[in-house]
Amino acid sequence: MKPAVGRFAPTPSGRMHLGNAFAYLLAWLSARSEDGEVVLRMEDLDTLRCTEEFAEGIREDLRWLGLRWDRETTPQRLRTEAYEAALETLKEKANVFPCWCTRGSLNLVNAPHATDGHPIHPASCRLRSAEERRKMKGDPAWRLEAPDLTIRFVDGVYGPYSENLKTGCGDFVLRRADGVFVYQLAVVVDDGAAGVTQVVRGCDLLSSTPRQIYLMRLLGLPEPKYWHVPMLTDGEGRKLSKRDAAMDLRQLRKEHKPEEIIGLLAYRSGLIDREEALSARELLGEFRWEKLKKEDIVVP
Repeated sequence: MKPAVGRFAPTPSGRMHLGNAFAYLLAWLSARSEDGEVVLRMEDLDTLRCTEEFAEGIREDLRWLGLRWDRETTPQRLRTEAYEAALETLKEKANVFPCWCTRGSLNLVNAPHATDGHPIHPASCRLRSAEERRKMKGDPAWRLEAPDLTIRFVDGVYGPYSENLKTGCGDFVLRRADGVFVYQLAVVVDDGAAGVTQVVRGCDLLSSTPRQIYLMRLLGLPEPKYWHVPMLTDGEGRKLSKRDAAMDLRQLRKEHKPEEIIGLLAYRSGLIDREEALSARELLGEFRWEKLKKEDIVVP
């Protein structure tokens, strides 16, 4: 049996906050509990917002927390050739078509909305003739036709989950009109290349998983196991974000030891029954997925 391979996949568009730390802690615990390795990957497709300064800050925060990784893969901004190759493979195996629709135009036609809040794409671009496409102006995005297919999988936290691609998400973008590849494709290609067997991430990405599984099947990539973890929220129920200065790891490091942060996260999430300071290595012996709460977790 091959050892588990987990991953940290931060977006270096800002400093790490407590919610990021929580997801990475669980990813580390999950892989290490199976004597597996952890891969670090910088998801910096958005080159306008992502910087090496933020990337190095994330590395420093992870080291401070005691969440060491075994190897770091090539950042996404340097992986364009791999995504291009995957796009060409998808064009051979499925209906990938050019699309000139904008988000505004999709909203104007009052298209039904997918489970992740994005409007479902109408069939207009997919049904254009070759002659009509030649007359279109500007560079198109490239979309994949979503078949009438229900993808089912069992999430390690929330249990059985399914979505019909046609009615649940609709035709989805693989590469934007500006040439940037989207998260759905990049993450699949990168996880496959790194041999990732475990994906631990926030539950806000649960609805993305059926699309990614479908892409894996088309590309002939193995499907990892998934654990989508509850979100950390503030006292008013708002999800933590990079804009929350009080939950910024760099700020918290000035006032707390790493063991205090890990102890707080472990207690609030149900991994331990009392709040106490402990290291990630010490928490490893207490880690069980079945202990984890499923509802959002409020942090001070």
